[in-house]
Amino acid sequence: MSRKKMYRLLAFIIFTFTLLGVVVTVEFNRYTNRFAEQVNSDQSTKDLTNTPDAGQSTGEDLNSGNSTDNSGNTGAEDASVNPGGNTSEDSKDDDIPWENIELLFSGDINMTDNILNTYKKRGIDGILSRNFQEEFRNADLAMVNQEFAFTERGTKAENKQYTFRVAPENVQIFKDMQVDVVSLANNHSMDFGIEGLTDSFAALNSAGIQYAGAGNNLTEAREIKYFNIKGKKIACLGASRVIPEPTWNAYANKPGMLTTYDPTYLVEDIKTARTQSDFVVVYVHWGLEKHDTPEEYQRNLAKQYIDAGADLVVGSHPHVLQGIEYYNGKPIVYSLGNFMFYSNIKQTALLKVSINEQNEGSIRLIPGRAVESLTGELVKAEEIQKFYEYMTGISFGIQFNNDGTVIH
Repeated sequence: MSRKKMYRLLAFIIFTFTLLGVVVTVEFNRYTNRFAEQVNSDQSTKDLTNTPDAGQSTGEDLNSGNSTDNSGNTGAEDASVNPGGNTSEDSKDDDIPWENIELLFSGDINMTDNILNTYKKRGIDGILSRNFQEEFRNADLAMVNQEFAFTERGTKAENKQYTFRVAPENVQIFKDMQVDVVSLANNHSMDFGIEGLTDSFAALNSAGIQYAGAGNNLTEAREIKYFNIKGKKIACLGASRVIPEPTWNAYANKPGMLTTYDPTYLVEDIKTARTQSDFVVVYVHWGLEKHDTPEEYQRNLAKQYIDAGADLVVGSHPHVLQGIEYYNGKPIVYSLGNFMFYSNIKQTALLKVSINEQNEGSIRLIPGRAVESLTGELVKAEEIQKFYEYMTGISFGIQFNNDGTVIH
């Protein structure tokens, strides 16, 4: 090979490797930028993930008198959870100031024809005030009681005066409200039988909304719903003390709901939740309709739940507000009444719960009413004052400060 050709070959080789180096450098920079963008996006995403139990015990209906596995192994194992219930100690960053976890609860919701017609015309603004929408939007976790079935199938329950069902596509209302979890343990979720109940499961699952207190079998009905929020784990349980007949109970191989006429199952599950989480919420359907004071059995059951490890007990079913009581430093809100139900509701409330770094929850009531299917907050100072005076009168040893925070 001549010297000239050799120089040409050497120049070609140098040029080729130089070009290859430029291409590798450009592609590496592009990959690095994409990775950084993905990390930033992941860090900004809301941490609200549900971890349902995988190993709950099974058994027959409480009311049948049959037994269940009493091992207490009704919760999922989680390697990140300490036995004492503090799940955040090891991962806590001392350099980041603590921001309280905000939970939000409403009472009974039934999407009646008037509410649905208003929603179709005006959207969510027609049935929920902007301020209440903001409360749901700002909450880290929002839970309500679904007092109907999402279904167009099933057979209407016999000998039942009121039966409620809503077309499944209307689950969009819950999405618009930004509801995270509902309780299905009540006296209307099975108004249209097992088909109606399982259609509710499908509708809620399609919307990414969790449900408590009901399932395709007893194990599922007893599932504890866990939510990881700001480095802590919140547990939500649901159960009913009001069903029209025993067939609404979940069995080992039959869909239904968890009942608490005999609280054994629920107490076991609360104890499990206590060991697996930082804050335990029990949402229970109970009491007598139109009674603004709780029955003695409500007070007794609530104390059993708290003794088992509940940090908060929230009630529904009476369709009116009932009082508040503290037991061993833990709040019991006996009934939040109706939130969306009739076109007009004289008084209702949203319950806000603020959880501090020590897992202590302070509670606040935001008073409201519904007028022509629009549920919103009270705005007149005189009406707000009367609301808190009324709630103080039907409660047990509590007071309210100016913003509705409960003092006990």
